[in-house]
Amino acid sequence: MRTLIWFASFWVTTLYKSFHILKIKSLMKKGLIVEKRNYAYKIAQQWAKNLIFLTGSKVKIIGLENIPTHGAVLFASNHQGNFDIPLLLSNLPCPVGFVAKIELKKLPIVSTWMKLLECVFIDRKDIRQSLRTISEATEILKSGQSMVIFPEGTRSKSHEMDAFKPGSLKLATKAGVPVIPVTISGSYKIMESNNNKIKPAHVKIIISKPINPTELDKSTDLTVTVFNSIKENLKKYPS
Repeated sequence: MRTLIWFASFWVTTLYKSFHILKIKSLMKKGLIVEKRNYAYKIAQQWAKNLIFLTGSKVKIIGLENIPTHGAVLFASNHQGNFDIPLLLSNLPCPVGFVAKIELKKLPIVSTWMKLLECVFIDRKDIRQSLRTISEATEILKSGQSMVIFPEGTRSKSHEMDAFKPGSLKLATKAGVPVIPVTISGSYKIMESNNNKIKPAHVKIIISKPINPTELDKSTDLTVTVFNSIKENLKKYPS
């Protein structure tokens, strides 16, 4: 029953929030980019909080003080389940876009909102398209908008981590922004571990300190550093 209620609410609230699209586009036409980003994120955050609330889940977030108050960052998160995007939308205090799988581009209304949030869609099977997407994400970061990437490329559907895709964090180096490792623990228990039925879960989100790629010595690999940071937090905060 919870699953049916959740999916019904998902489409009802998504349609309802679409009434805000005109105002967002109006702000864009006026060149009020910061105002547009803040307003679009405010509406999306309300939407995401409602979706998490309907799952009955409890979310604990640790380390919000590690997020800089100024400037864009790249949040690099492990990816346990379908609820990771609304979980991060609900709890990250600054506007963010996502480097998302291209399949989400096919979802009506949802894809429109993702574009308004300055998300980019990546097809890892198409190398040229992937490179264009990373370039687009880099420019968004340079413009002052933070981004979220799931370097594993797909859901682990468990407490374990998959290897990061090669070059998945290069956009931080190209954009000259810090990387903040984000650990999500327990989100797969909302859906993936229940035969795709939605059930309450206890989820922890741990925000680690920023890692500035320019401050790492040549013998330190950024991807390995971020991977190890998330892996250690998964051990520290088991689901």
